[in-house]
Amino acid sequence: MNTSTLSSRGTLLASALGLVIVLLDVSVVNVALDAVRHQFATDVSGLQWVINAYTLVFAALLLTSGALGDRLGAWRVFLVGFVVFTLASAACGWSSSLPALIAARLLQGLGAALLVPNSLAMLQHAFPDREQRNRAVGWWGGMGAVSLAAGPVLGGLLVTHLGWRSIFLINLPIGLLGICLTLRHAARVAGHQRTIDWAGQAAAILALAALTWALTEAARLGWTHVRVLGSATLAFIALAVFIGIESRIRAPMLPLELFRRPTFVIASAAGVVVNFAYYGLIFVFSLFFQIQQHLSPQMTGLAFLPMTVVLIAVNVLAGRLIARVGPRVLMVLGLLLAASGYLLLMPVSIGGSYGYLVLPMLMAASGIALMVPTMTNITLSSVDASRAGVASGVLNSARQVGGMLGVAVFGYLVRDTAPTRFMHGMHLSIGLAVVLLLGGSVLCWRGIRPDRINA
Repeated sequence: MNTSTLSSRGTLLASALGLVIVLLDVSVVNVALDAVRHQFATDVSGLQWVINAYTLVFAALLLTSGALGDRLGAWRVFLVGFVVFTLASAACGWSSSLPALIAARLLQGLGAALLVPNSLAMLQHAFPDREQRNRAVGWWGGMGAVSLAAGPVLGGLLVTHLGWRSIFLINLPIGLLGICLTLRHAARVAGHQRTIDWAGQAAAILALAALTWALTEAARLGWTHVRVLGSATLAFIALAVFIGIESRIRAPMLPLELFRRPTFVIASAAGVVVNFAYYGLIFVFSLFFQIQQHLSPQMTGLAFLPMTVVLIAVNVLAGRLIARVGPRVLMVLGLLLAASGYLLLMPVSIGGSYGYLVLPMLMAASGIALMVPTMTNITLSSVDASRAGVASGVLNSARQVGGMLGVAVFGYLVRDTAPTRFMHGMHLSIGLAVVLLLGGSVLCWRGIRPDRINA
């Protein structure tokens, strides 16, 4: 094996580990919620912050971190992301209070935002041949999908046998290996001059943070509390300021002209809806399994296994079906299948059998898996090639925001863990997910035009 090939494969492994460590923390934390609740004597609002602190920073910084990599060099920003994520994981594992854990999760989100877009940029430099690059990206995405699926099971095993802190400390050897591979193999490609939209970034962070705070703390303080109303008002003001900045600046982090393309808007909206339903209900079902059905973290992880495994299998199938049946049909089919699966979950009860849940969960996961590669295809095909990176970043940010809002809204509905009230909130959450998914299917059917897609 020549030096060039070894360097390319080392870069691929480093890039894939960056995605693995990020997606692992997306899924692994849910099975530790009850252990964290007991450790810090917190309520559902506190658990929402443990989840959303990570997602908030991740979503808010995705676009800027890609621009930062272009300016400073992707390998350099990627390396900093690995260092930050690894140190933040150590801080999570050694947290002595809930505020300390939430602060460390915020830092993890920063590391994740620096890692993901720049891992792809590193692959672009390491594999200049298009065919080789496509295979490398396939391996990169495949390893990420496996880590997402393995997260609940691995997390359940770790929490059951080593305690909740181990789900964060397991990141340390992965992070150290990624750092070493990056230092040894990543190409030192120099950055180029690119303006960073710091004002827009600040406004975006303020808007997302204020909205998340309002939605999360409403469960504890109530919607009419002055701080909740003030935070919601601040979110809308910051959003208006952000739009004003983006419409005037020469090099915006979010080019508003993208939203003049209906197909792009619909794909982004679908991304919000899908993650809202999926991650919001993963949060709710994690609490249901652990608090209401008293399953161990290990059994909770295994309960999610069929759902996460089918995500991988159907994702691969969707990539082959897009050209055959068309992205419009696949999007609508995915939304209807997911809605049907969640609708069949409506009769769920504390004393019910887990066996009844398996088929609906498989249906919901299959529908969502059909959509994810399809909406990515639609997004990239609805914009010029020169805007593909920005468009992909917008879609990923929209999906992260959707997941964050899902946890916040559904967490509010199940804030009372008394069995009767929890189940009422759980049924409302499932019903809301069904309504949104059905609405998304109508939007996609009416708004996605084959003549606007170069699929």
